[in-house]
Amino acid sequence: MTDFLMPRFTDQMEEGTIVKWLIDDGQPVAVGDEVAEIETDKATQACVAEYEGMLEIIAAEGETVAVGHLIARIGSGVPLPATGSAPARATEPGPATDDGAQVDERVPAAVAAGAPAVEANGGLPPVNRGGTITTPLARRIARVHDIALEAVTGTGPRGRITRADVMRAAGIQRAPQAVPGPAASAATPTSTVAAAPATTGTRLQPPTRLQQVIARRMTEQAAVPVFQVQTDVQMDAALALRTELKDLAGSDPAPSVNDLIVRACALALRDHPLVNGSYQQTGFLLNDHINIGIAVATDEGLVVATIPDTDTKSLGQIAREARTLAGRVRDGKATPAELTGGTFTVSNLGMFGMTQITAVINPPQAAILGVGATRPVLARGADGDVVDRQLLSLNLSCDHRILNGADGSRFLSEVKNLLETPLRMAL
Repeated sequence: MTDFLMPRFTDQMEEGTIVKWLIDDGQPVAVGDEVAEIETDKATQACVAEYEGMLEIIAAEGETVAVGHLIARIGSGVPLPATGSAPARATEPGPATDDGAQVDERVPAAVAAGAPAVEANGGLPPVNRGGTITTPLARRIARVHDIALEAVTGTGPRGRITRADVMRAAGIQRAPQAVPGPAASAATPTSTVAAAPATTGTRLQPPTRLQQVIARRMTEQAAVPVFQVQTDVQMDAALALRTELKDLAGSDPAPSVNDLIVRACALALRDHPLVNGSYQQTGFLLNDHINIGIAVATDEGLVVATIPDTDTKSLGQIAREARTLAGRVRDGKATPAELTGGTFTVSNLGMFGMTQITAVINPPQAAILGVGATRPVLARGADGDVVDRQLLSLNLSCDHRILNGADGSRFLSEVKNLLETPLRMAL
């Protein structure tokens, strides 16, 4: 019997949520088979079996498990004594039940208080009692609340009755986990906890995994000393070039304004390695590759997808990759490799009509460029006449530990010059 542990897809991954088991409990697994879909803080990824045998599912769909902890076993199909346990996330285990499983005497109160928990069955497989497949924790909760398991509909693999199924049957409402509150007492008989008084007209919405990660990373970034430099770019020549490229592209996607900005940043970063680097306690980390991240708006928040070796790619290549990446991010199909490795980020809110934004640095990067919408203005021409101009505001947020005002200004000036003479980007 081989333990199947929660894999680590990226260096930053700490835990994953089992979205779906792709192979049913008790079914055979071959080496290379995709066994489960795992949601990380960035993407949903399929994990692959490295051993063959019969699958014994330990953690149910929807459970969040720390990296390296047990989620299933793969063996010969012959029941073996349990050698480990699923990661416990309830309170301290209580005495063994009559079926030999270690359970938590305070499970109902702890769950009602919002304490995260899994089907902590002591590593034992689900038990079939009279045709009803249950887990020890589900049976314990059913006994406490006098719930007949035969009347409960199981939603787990092969119709297994899970803790959540029994809780629903008992009318236990799980409080949002994101809002800390006083711990439930072991003697507390209450099985529900109200999120807020009914008369307030408010409700608590628990954040998604992505929103939790964004909040944590932004909290970390708050300790970084940041300054901004800003400039306006005359975009008339760049927009004229884009119109010509659009006519030449035919059915292919024409480069967008953002693609032009990404290309300009990629070329400028060649001459400004500090802007493409990051601050470390022992020195400045300078990256050999220029990998620009583009911020993609999703329903849950901004996700940064990375175009690797951006400076080596043409406008057409950047346009194609950017559209493909944005589509995969919005569909939830982006891989961890497509969401990591960025050395600089462009965040564009021009499509929402924002004329200027101050973007927050994406740690550990040294800078991020905030892009607003192109807007028409009246300006003096070379002969003194009043002419129409198209202006674009760029705002560069910089980590002052690695960059100073002159560093940021020189880089942003080069980006501005490239956009105002866009034919240089074709060389």
